[in-house]
Amino acid sequence: MSANTNSANPSVPRSAQSKQPILLALQKFYLLMRERFPLTSQGIAVLLIAILALQRFAYGRMDLVVFALAVCALAIVCFSTVIVLLGGLILRHQIRHQLEMEALLRRHTPRIKVEAGYPNETGFRLSTMPWLPLIGVSWEVVYPDAIRSRNRLSEDETHWEEEILPDKRCHTQEITRRYTVRDVLGFSRFSWRFTQEGELLALPQSGNIKALPLLRSLTAEDGIPDPGGNPEGDRMEIRPYVPGDSVRNIMWKVYARNRLLNVRLAERSVFHSSRTLAYMLSSEHDEAAAAVARVAVESGALGEDWLFGADGSTQSTQSIDKALELIAGSRALAQSLPYGLDNFLNLHAGQSSVHCILFTGAHMSPSIERLKASISRFNVRFSVVLATDGLISDAPVSSWKRLLLRADKVQTSPQEATQVAHLSSLLTQVGQLVESTLVVDRQTGQSFDKRLNRI
Repeated sequence: MSANTNSANPSVPRSAQSKQPILLALQKFYLLMRERFPLTSQGIAVLLIAILALQRFAYGRMDLVVFALAVCALAIVCFSTVIVLLGGLILRHQIRHQLEMEALLRRHTPRIKVEAGYPNETGFRLSTMPWLPLIGVSWEVVYPDAIRSRNRLSEDETHWEEEILPDKRCHTQEITRRYTVRDVLGFSRFSWRFTQEGELLALPQSGNIKALPLLRSLTAEDGIPDPGGNPEGDRMEIRPYVPGDSVRNIMWKVYARNRLLNVRLAERSVFHSSRTLAYMLSSEHDEAAAAVARVAVESGALGEDWLFGADGSTQSTQSIDKALELIAGSRALAQSLPYGLDNFLNLHAGQSSVHCILFTGAHMSPSIERLKASISRFNVRFSVVLATDGLISDAPVSSWKRLLLRADKVQTSPQEATQVAHLSSLLTQVGQLVESTLVVDRQTGQSFDKRLNRI
């Protein structure tokens, strides 16, 4: 992928491309002011109505009833703003002091290991403030993204306990939360962000994937004579005699007929390689691919001797725990991850004839050109595992089927599912480049071959 924006998006005009940084800056400024400005839209509306009523009716027409109501509204808005700002400043100082004391007491940063799709407690607690009236406190995790927060009151009603529900996998060394203090009437709020050092490891949800076929390849060595046939048989290779060949292998009957020295040797056959390279390619919709890679690592589908790598890290490992960390860290958080397959193959594919298994999403069309370049560059046998969260048939569904199957719809968004026509086209392109392809549906747990036949 080229680093030049104009070459990457030739259809986008230059004027539009030059406006993109400005729009991003304005969006960041709007979000910043929205967090820092103490009044909400309801508070601003009440404030403007009260000022307009004072100007037009209270002072203009000397209406004492409107004057009293407007002054009360202004007093309530001002009181709410002062209480919220005061409570927010006290709470921010309290949270900073609490986290600093916890960092001094422990010698290492806490580690939170969770699984996507399930609620998990993080151990983060925040004491309530009953002495501040008419305000409420809430917070949410804003980094990493795709994490929903639930704040529950403890049994003794003295602390708020945090519970998170990650929607996607992630691996980070810091957690950023956004705290919000607001009044009960919704007139004002005070928000700020605080970053806490701590490891968060969210593994992808395996879904209905229970088992995978053994992801191993065939490399040229002695063993099974024919990969597509039976192991038995005595196929032989005939070639001209060269100095150093054994006299026992000379075909003397052929030599008696035509006076040509030929030797008969055992044909070079193939066997299941015990060396497997596995790599996780990052893409926009790759959560199902990460789940398949996780199941493959945990279930031993990669064989006995394997090495795993993933986008987002230059390291490779043979440990299951470390491989799970690489899978969780293969999702881009703050910025896009670089394409690291070439570096991985440069380090580990030049020693001997190995087989490389690539895990990627079924929406990998933007990465197909880079994959073609990698396959043509390295003398490695490749296999691709395409993962998806449901298959969408191109045939129209009747109304009665749609009514009966409405309760059994896919839990993920429609963007995660794959059209059958698109998947068939992708299998055609990939099948011409690699040795084998495998399609895995995380929603049903079923596996398909390159012709979309169920395995």
